[in-house]
Amino acid sequence: MASMAAGPDHLFNLRNSFYLGAYQAAINNSEIPNLSQEDIVERDCLVHRSYIALGSYQLVINEIDEASATPLQAVKLLAMYLSSPENKESTISSLGEWLADPTAGNNATVRLIAGTIFMHEEDYSEALKHTHSGGTMDLHALNVQIFIKMHRADYAEKQLRVMQQFDEDHTLTQLASAWLNLAVGGSKIQEAYLIFQDFSEKYPMTSLILNSKAVCCMHMGNFEEAETLLLDALNKDAKDPETLANLVVCSIHVGKPSSRYLSQLKLSHPEHVLLKRAASAEDNFERALQSLA
Repeated sequence: MASMAAGPDHLFNLRNSFYLGAYQAAINNSEIPNLSQEDIVERDCLVHRSYIALGSYQLVINEIDEASATPLQAVKLLAMYLSSPENKESTISSLGEWLADPTAGNNATVRLIAGTIFMHEEDYSEALKHTHSGGTMDLHALNVQIFIKMHRADYAEKQLRVMQQFDEDHTLTQLASAWLNLAVGGSKIQEAYLIFQDFSEKYPMTSLILNSKAVCCMHMGNFEEAETLLLDALNKDAKDPETLANLVVCSIHVGKPSSRYLSQLKLSHPEHVLLKRAASAEDNFERALQSLA
């Protein structure tokens, strides 16, 4: 995890690949010589988090055993949480036990995973309970995401300033700045687009970068360009949930059928927030019709 202490960063390239969504590249290039024991644990965490991002939950669950270091155990909990809805309650219970332990509960990776899981649960106050004190770039970036979801751009901006004071050019600082610009909207959308454009010129294109640029384009009303970017992303990963969700929205705006993308999303990621919102809207519509009957 990106600490906020000075010193050589042997995991820079690996971490950068992970942050920008080049998960397979992170896995493929993880054999790095002369790492300290602490760096080996972080390297293994990044590799297993990359597998999680690729949907290989069971591989992570199988590979991390009880003898593994605490940060890896936390990553395993995330894999268990995401692997199926039936696992969520027991995983959150196990996470609570970890957080109650004074040593494990203060571990930066445990706190990051706790924040990630509670953000998925939309329990933002509980997430912040474990992430708000920061200490790593990853935790501050997660705080930015949480505050954006809470519609508190003012607090997100404070977290971003902390990151900028430490390293304005850090990949997570740039990403957090783009996320905040998207949330604020208006003229800030163009600034967010330029950040993602800069990433696309410096690094290999990933679904994450393509989707981010596409979202900026949709906010600016450039739906044709957004569609082109999203179709490129679909060619890279036909099951990526954000690509499918964004294609649903984009297709509607350009007047094209969206049912195929919606069906794919339902099959591959039935818990996706777009589907939940659509189902909620349908329920509200049905109730409104019944009240008028």
